[in-house]
Amino acid sequence: MMKRNILIFVPIAILFCAIGVYFGMQRHTPAAPESVAVAALLAQEMPDASGKASALSQWKGKPLVVNFWATWCAPCVEEMPELNALQTEIAAKNIQVVGIGIDSADNIAKFADKYKISYPLYLAGTGATALLRQFGNQSGGLPFTVLIGRDGAVKKMYLGSIKFDELRKDLALL
Repeated sequence: MMKRNILIFVPIAILFCAIGVYFGMQRHTPAAPESVAVAALLAQEMPDASGKASALSQWKGKPLVVNFWATWCAPCVEEMPELNALQTEIAAKNIQVVGIGIDSADNIAKFADKYKISYPLYLAGTGATALLRQFGNQSGGLPFTVLIGRDGAVKKMYLGSIKFDELRKDLALL
């Protein structure tokens, strides 16, 4: 009787061990840190250059060129006219440039008016530091630009001044 029980329980135990090993070996990859950063960005509400609160979720599902900048950052200011021109160029491709300012509301409003920026500018203030870190920019360096695909995945990131020839080529990733 004892031998018979062993012959029944051993194969069942082996079967359950095999099932456990199989499921244990399956790779459950966590979400990429960048996708968490995109979700955090698009979950926010920020004032635009005119001071009106806007939900960034309006950009979900749209290819984006997100540029973190500040009026006191010389390289940021230098690339703004070309980003402005780029927005006009890529609008037909349904790609949107979005500026996230790390500055005061007054400075961003004056800058947007003075330089006639045609793409949306939002004010993140000091809260942008956490966003920069989520995207992997631990130093908080500016300018910092992120290409986000329609699927919400980060396609490429640039720290420092943009090389617009490279950016134009990389827009194909979106």
